[in-house]
Amino acid sequence: MFEERFYRKISKPDDLVCYEVQYKETDLFCCTRENFHGLIMGKVLFYRNQLEEYIKLRPEFRDSLVPVGDDPFAPRIAREMMEASRLIGVGPMATVAGAIAEFIGRDIAPLSEEYIIENGGDIFLRTDVERVIAVYAEDSPFSERIGVSIKPHDRPYGVCTSSGTVGHSLSFGEADAVCVIGRSALFTDGLATWLGNIVKKKDDITTAIERGKVFPGVLGILIIFGESLGVWGDVEIVEI
Repeated sequence: MFEERFYRKISKPDDLVCYEVQYKETDLFCCTRENFHGLIMGKVLFYRNQLEEYIKLRPEFRDSLVPVGDDPFAPRIAREMMEASRLIGVGPMATVAGAIAEFIGRDIAPLSEEYIIENGGDIFLRTDVERVIAVYAEDSPFSERIGVSIKPHDRPYGVCTSSGTVGHSLSFGEADAVCVIGRSALFTDGLATWLGNIVKKKDDITTAIERGKVFPGVLGILIIFGESLGVWGDVEIVEI
């Protein structure tokens, strides 16, 4: 069953063609120069099939909450998920939403200089203009009132959010939102999960930021816990 994602109604850029691509648990919101729905659906089926078949051979890839051993014969998407999870200290599936968004973004890049591939709140994008990504943080007073400004750049961004109070994704923390900005959606997805597990009270915000900022490729971190907010790095917060 697909959930209606209300924030998509207010985040659609007028200068790009936007559409949804849905299959099983994968729920993409895509904005590109042209409509590539058929191509992206094919890529969704391709990557999901690779992961599903690999999980049949190696169920711990799906079930483990800690890194699993490398496998040089695994599909590329699975290998990159395992590598990122090993660096961060989470299970490979903590990176899956960002991984699918990023791999599809890589496939679309030769066809569309600008693109936004969002998978359940985890985003891989490249933009020639400033974009604002709204932050949803459940009952926090900051929820839907602030956004993160993404500046134009010739390299893509990964912008991923984890929450202990929003959605069905597994989190052992209590943060309303942990948003990580970097160059890889696959990596920032896993890192947002790991940092979210750390934040169980507002005093943990500083600890999580200190632990997260040491990873290469991380550009910024935003953490919301109730009425408390912590920010580090190249993050410009704007009112929306």
